[in-house]
Amino acid sequence: MGGCFSKPKPVEVKVEVVLPEKEREKEEMSPNGKASPLAYKANGTARHYHHEERPIVLNPYTNPKDMVEASVCHVKDLENGQMREVDLGCGKALLIKQNGEYYAMGHKCPHYGAPLVKGVLSRGRVRCPWHGACFNIATGDIEDFPGLDGLPKFQVKIEKERVYIRASKQALQSQRRTKVMAKCIALSNYSTAITNILIIGAGPAGLVCAETLRQEGFSDRIVMCTSEKYLPYDRSKLSKSMDSQAEQIFLRSKEFFHTYDIEVLTETQVVNVDTKNKTVVFKDGFRMEYNKLLIATGNTPKTLTCKGKELDNVFTIRTPEDANRVVKLATGRNAVIVGASFLGMEVAAYLCEKAHSVSVVELENIPFKKFLGDKVGLAIMKMFESNKVKFYMQTEVSELREQEGKLKEVVLKSGKVLRADVCVIGIGASPTTGFLKQSGVTFDSKGYILVNKMMQTNVPGVFAAGDVVTFPLAFRNNKKVNVPHWQMAHMQGRIAALNMLAQGTEINTIPYLWTAMFGKSLRYAGNGEGFDDVIIQGDIEELKFVAFYTRNDEVIAVASMNYDPIVSKVAEVMASGKSIRKRDVEMFVRHCKTGDISWLTGKGS
Repeated sequence: MGGCFSKPKPVEVKVEVVLPEKEREKEEMSPNGKASPLAYKANGTARHYHHEERPIVLNPYTNPKDMVEASVCHVKDLENGQMREVDLGCGKALLIKQNGEYYAMGHKCPHYGAPLVKGVLSRGRVRCPWHGACFNIATGDIEDFPGLDGLPKFQVKIEKERVYIRASKQALQSQRRTKVMAKCIALSNYSTAITNILIIGAGPAGLVCAETLRQEGFSDRIVMCTSEKYLPYDRSKLSKSMDSQAEQIFLRSKEFFHTYDIEVLTETQVVNVDTKNKTVVFKDGFRMEYNKLLIATGNTPKTLTCKGKELDNVFTIRTPEDANRVVKLATGRNAVIVGASFLGMEVAAYLCEKAHSVSVVELENIPFKKFLGDKVGLAIMKMFESNKVKFYMQTEVSELREQEGKLKEVVLKSGKVLRADVCVIGIGASPTTGFLKQSGVTFDSKGYILVNKMMQTNVPGVFAAGDVVTFPLAFRNNKKVNVPHWQMAHMQGRIAALNMLAQGTEINTIPYLWTAMFGKSLRYAGNGEGFDDVIIQGDIEELKFVAFYTRNDEVIAVASMNYDPIVSKVAEVMASGKSIRKRDVEMFVRHCKTGDISWLTGKGS
């Protein structure tokens, strides 16, 4: 193929509304029994097969045998602003009363299964106590992330002062609901070299962008491309659950992409973007024209610059194979982690029970010092030390020594020599933007793509999302920040999609992250960059605490361990546009124990 393409002839695009795969009988995935309209290739192309027209699938819950109705409580059992987990006999539901109205929906967060009854009810939505995802109580739709699916919504009726819930048995068991999506059924009329939407990168930002387009009724061609060999997967698990196989952490099944006509081109690297002619060039020379472009390529791990950095058993954790091999090499042997970053510390925690020894090398004197402060960082460090992790602080690696072609020692600038059979590098990452050098897209001083609140770059029709961008954070007075969080990538992908459709939607979310180490979870919300004080409530020595990070008397971030759901409550206050002052902190913690934050949000129940 050359660099000049002719546009395809105009075609009639028919829109089919397709219900989620779990809400249809298996044989309905395709009327002719075929699994997919597309066959994927690794060279950046895809063969297309003709679709047969399919009828619109109606309400999947038409079978009366699938329905159950139960009396769950008396009308006086639930006060305004309260939630209750109720049992319908074949499954549970979350019953909510707000502003005098009753609502019922799934009781578990579809992300990791958190009990939503322990979450935060405010402003017509429930926020997950673990990771901050938000669900609309009237529709069950997911409104903030992480996660991809919403919750099933159930019918509520009042009869003789009793509250009844009518629900599908299937929905009660699944506890998740994928929104109805449109799809294009005229793919065979398109040239493989032309797409309406091109998404470079197949992480959460790219995937949520594609799904949101389909949910909003977009019926044209969508192509995602990734340099990896897998469909989108949960990369955050690579350092938390290092034995995971790729198929175990896929975000969506292959059938999902086939069903909703989202083409994924794997092992396909973009090397150049011509924004003037709206064309991208792949490494193999293949060219593709686009109408709208999303750049969601994420970050590339930084590597060491010292001698021995290229040895086989020196890793940055980037793929499932990397994580699996590290575990294999570390089992019963000596592991050295360079960098007390979240990734580095998660890897150290995971390897503790498997390796003979685990050592962490860090330039700072305390882990997470700039992010969590001295006291919290020191408490976490002590937890690691109690699990036999050795720290070598305020030093760097000067050399990686080999023996018979394999790593045997890590030499530090302090003079210390560490035995090492495997070494993991966790010293940060840089934005993956090298292919954009001639694109005209604007970057900040660190190389991140500058976008506005609608995830638009300076080039019309080009959007960017995820770890690769710097954007204005609303609750920090539009301070331009880079937030490489799993949750934020989801939201930015959604905002990009809505604005590709010219909906004029601005991002307004609170950053939320979490980590798990030795069976203990640390949760964090907000953006603490530039904090000048830390107020700690609880017992930090026992790792049961909440830390409020303040700047100029205002709380800008919060972190906690064993103090759920206080981080979600702080996030909800921030999302409501209210501020928490230093003087409010003690009272806020006291009110959180009673479950009432309406005094601060100004939104009564």
